[in-house]
Amino acid sequence: MEYRFTIDKFQGPLDLLLHLIKEADIDIFDINVSEITLQYLNYIESMENLNLNIDSEYLVMAAELIEMKSRDLLPNEGTDDTYEYEDDPRENLINRLLEYQKYKEVASEFKDMEFERKLMYSKVPSELTSFKSDEVNLNDEISLDDLIKAFVEFQKRKYLERPLDTVVTRKEYSVSKRCYDIMKRLHTNKKIHFEELFDIRNKSYVVVTFLAILDLAKKGQLKIKQEKNLDDILLVME
Repeated sequence: MEYRFTIDKFQGPLDLLLHLIKEADIDIFDINVSEITLQYLNYIESMENLNLNIDSEYLVMAAELIEMKSRDLLPNEGTDDTYEYEDDPRENLINRLLEYQKYKEVASEFKDMEFERKLMYSKVPSELTSFKSDEVNLNDEISLDDLIKAFVEFQKRKYLERPLDTVVTRKEYSVSKRCYDIMKRLHTNKKIHFEELFDIRNKSYVVVTFLAILDLAKKGQLKIKQEKNLDDILLVME
């Protein structure tokens, strides 16, 4: 049998035994102590013939395998009860191989994870405070303060115009839906008076409509205009 590998490629005698079992294409539970011992000793002998240093742990395993092989070959004539509870060396070897195989598989998974992690680049979070701005710029013609003042005046007028008898109803309003409705009206009319959008007189609808106007202006989808101070505010589609 010709060997083309060196002992440096294995992480110990158990690793070498697993390799020999894999090469023989047999199950760990079906290992033949005599055959695996012969293959193991042939490998060790090939290393000695090449004048390569062999770690003592490989020689210790060789001794254990030889002892197990000798037990299988010699007839068991012992009747002493002291041997009744003696551990089976073959079973111990199989358990050690299974345990080592588990560690080897886990180590392989960790190695793959390490390789994947090396493909990632991470950095400390950057300080972006200097780029933050709380200022809201609608356009050059009108400021947020002007819009808020108009909104407050509108609320005052609507409060005075409220009906004496009202029925309270509960309805959910969406800013995104209100934005859609406003843009739909602008596509038809091209321009709308600010107060025309507050056609329903309840707090939720008014607040959502006002937030929708701000959102559309911020996104640049509409433009807010006022010819001169105290004139009506117009919403025009960009």
